Amino acid sequence: MASEPVRVQERIKVGGDCELDPISYELRRSGRVLKLERIPAEILLFLVGQRGKLVSREQIVDKIWGKGVSFDTDNSINGAIRKIRHVLQDNPERPRFIQTVTGRGYRFIAAAAEPAAGPYIDPPLRAAAIEAKSIPVPVVPKPGARRWLILLGLAFSLIAVVGTRFLRSSSPARFRPENGRLMLAVLPFENLTGDAGQEYLSDGMTEEMITQLGRFDPQHLGVIARTSVMHYKHSQEPLKEIGRELGVQYILEGSVRRDSERVRITAQLIQTKDQTHLWAQEYDRELKDLLVIQREIAREISDEIPTALGNHESTSPISQPSFPQTYEAYDLYLKGQYFWNKRTVEGFQRAIDYFQQATAKDPNYARAYAGLADSYALLGGYSMAPQTEFMPKARAAALRALQIDENLPEAHTALALVVQNYDWDWQNAEKEYLRAIELNPNYATAHHWYAEHLALLGRFDEALRESERARQLDPLSLIIATDKGVILYFSRQYDRAVKQFRAVLEMDPDFPRAHMIVSAYVQERMFAEALADIGKGPWRWSDLAYVHGRSGQPVLARRALGKLEEMNRHQQMDPAAILRAHIGMGDKDQSFAWLEKGYSQHSNALTTLKVDPIYDPLRGDPRFQELMRRVGLAQ
Repeated sequence: MASEPVRVQERIKVGGDCELDPISYELRRSGRVLKLERIPAEILLFLVGQRGKLVSREQIVDKIWGKGVSFDTDNSINGAIRKIRHVLQDNPERPRFIQTVTGRGYRFIAAAAEPAAGPYIDPPLRAAAIEAKSIPVPVVPKPGARRWLILLGLAFSLIAVVGTRFLRSSSPARFRPENGRLMLAVLPFENLTGDAGQEYLSDGMTEEMITQLGRFDPQHLGVIARTSVMHYKHSQEPLKEIGRELGVQYILEGSVRRDSERVRITAQLIQTKDQTHLWAQEYDRELKDLLVIQREIAREISDEIPTALGNHESTSPISQPSFPQTYEAYDLYLKGQYFWNKRTVEGFQRAIDYFQQATAKDPNYARAYAGLADSYALLGGYSMAPQTEFMPKARAAALRALQIDENLPEAHTALALVVQNYDWDWQNAEKEYLRAIELNPNYATAHHWYAEHLALLGRFDEALRESERARQLDPLSLIIATDKGVILYFSRQYDRAVKQFRAVLEMDPDFPRAHMIVSAYVQERMFAEALADIGKGPWRWSDLAYVHGRSGQPVLARRALGKLEEMNRHQQMDPAAILRAHIGMGDKDQSFAWLEKGYSQHSNALTTLKVDPIYDPLRGDPRFQELMRRVGLAQ
């Protein structure tokens, strides 16, 4: 760092009543912060610094992306200029700010009411200016770690600063919700490399920020899950609207830029109600000078936490995330998670493939094994395949994950699902769910599946409260919204269940689980509506047989049953599919025969014996009470 203090003009007069902060990239009009993304802000800063001069597109590329870039920047520049003009309310036909000189470049023409602005500030000077303003700068890196670890190191350093600044910013002067728990969303980091193949860098940063901040201080800070925030990737939606949709008071947004020698990560913390920028930071590092390994940086975070919590009790994360040994394994894990969240048979199959590739790259990557366990555990129920085909694989993967990392919340949640659905061991399942929530109270899936567990036991008030906790952490999740409908259906609130299912189907008409609306319609004797909403997936013929049977159409019901039996002869399916048909047709003896087959094959259908209205015609039979006892659900 230079011995002389770096002096940077605090605000640059853009023109009219607009000012630009060269350090935080805040553009303000009459003191109000305007929304302008990082690349447009840098281009505007550069053009203002060259006020009155013609700036070629080549000069913009060299200044913003660096010399010798190999990707097409034309669209990036065109889009940035459009965004600048939009926020400045500048008409390209009659420009007041930016004049386009066709074929040559751009000229910033607005006159400054104050002395001419200072020059464009390159990243090293900007970093020095930030340091001069007492904003923390990451420690000097040590060489020797693997190349990809720079991102995780940067994430850790950033998390330490963000956590500290966030919790300090949530003093009484800032927004404080009544329950004392603030909500934060980490929006998808922008990939500013210009290369779509580098998306894993920005997506990886987003994932790690969510994972780390979710463990920072869960009693006072809730962090929105990745599945919800990824809806806003490349979105131009105003931050205030995003904050309202996600139910958060604060948003962290940032970007990742990388070339052959350097990586630059920027981030800023914003209060949604008035879009006040509370904090901004930039990390600019040479790739050859790698950061300290993740363990040392994690130690720095733990040192920061007591100070960050202020008057709160000092809280250290109970668990630390499981890291892969190669970035390739991590990238494969993220792809697996993407397909797992689709909640389709094909999605689970593709997720399994990616998780297996991740474990092949890194045999000690616990989170990849947990993802594998989740996928196997759900695939049987969605595909109608017997549980004996996939559940042993799910158990093996979950146990392997816990063998590697006994404090991994995802692994405890996966194991809970296995012992609940396959072993019908309700006590141990609840213990595993609660352990996962203890390890990471911000893990939405643990709350989601625990809510279903409570519903299966008939504890509906607790289940709905737990479902609401899951929704708050992952407000745009279709599966969490759908399973709230399932809880309402199990609790005989059919009208509310229909509304809940209908809301999901309006967002995604092909979302498989939401077609449980058919069961709610049947209980209300709305058979035409039930038939209209039968899905196209593996359960279609089972649903048709059930609805036709309940609606007094035995010929159509038997035709659908015949199709099911033919399918079962070609490839054995879960007994639940044919069981559903016989219950709908009112054939008790056949229903109990298939229930026994379900019991012998550990069918998922038996987990709902206590609460599913479909079984109401059988409840008075002693055979049903005996089966309830064997499954651990007797009164």
